[in-house]
Amino acid sequence: MQRILVLNPKGGSGKTTVATNLASYYASLGGRPLLSDNDPQGSSSRWLKKRKPEQAFIHGIAAFERNSRMTRAWQMRIPPDVAHVVVDTPAAILAQDMPEMTRSAHAIIIPVLPSDIDIHAFSKCIADLLLIAKVRRDENRIGVVANRVKRNTIIYQSLMRFLDTLRIPVVATLRDSQNYVRAAEQGVGLHEMKKHLVEQDLLDWEPLLAWLRAKEASDPSQSVKPLQETA
Repeated sequence: MQRILVLNPKGGSGKTTVATNLASYYASLGGRPLLSDNDPQGSSSRWLKKRKPEQAFIHGIAAFERNSRMTRAWQMRIPPDVAHVVVDTPAAILAQDMPEMTRSAHAIIIPVLPSDIDIHAFSKCIADLLLIAKVRRDENRIGVVANRVKRNTIIYQSLMRFLDTLRIPVVATLRDSQNYVRAAEQGVGLHEMKKHLVEQDLLDWEPLLAWLRAKEASDPSQSVKPLQETA
């Protein structure tokens, strides 16, 4: 079982977009992934509620909610048929919470937008992961997703130069596409849409999916502890 953490303490970076599209990808392959929504905004949970009964099944946990009718352990349990757990984390995560949050994650995906504000916030996030959470570069658990990019812009080129200095892999570069807006509105992912409409976007996703497949193949015994609270 592979646990994938989508993380960036800055809001608006595209965490929910990445998390929901990952979950729908694994569902489209015939798996029954689990999407854990740890963000109090509940965007991933709203997306799940839009899905129709005939669509590929995705387990959902609204981890930000507290249910007095059940224990926290029962609420956070992972069903036995789950092979992939995708965690949509909240914004404004404190640095001291990162060690517990990341401990059992096999992959930590950090989406970042091409803007000066986002680059500054991203650099602090990386520093917290390396220095406080003690995630080592040689573990190859961190992958960066350059999100909502326009490749012919100066700020995109600045972002890529900055990412290159960090010695952390950029595992995907996702273009600024209205297909993500349509997918969110319909409760689907790109891999569930008509291929001719999203062909370029699917190509953007392939490096990230290949990175995750390689990590999974290199450690087939991957196991996941009970989901940690991150809200």
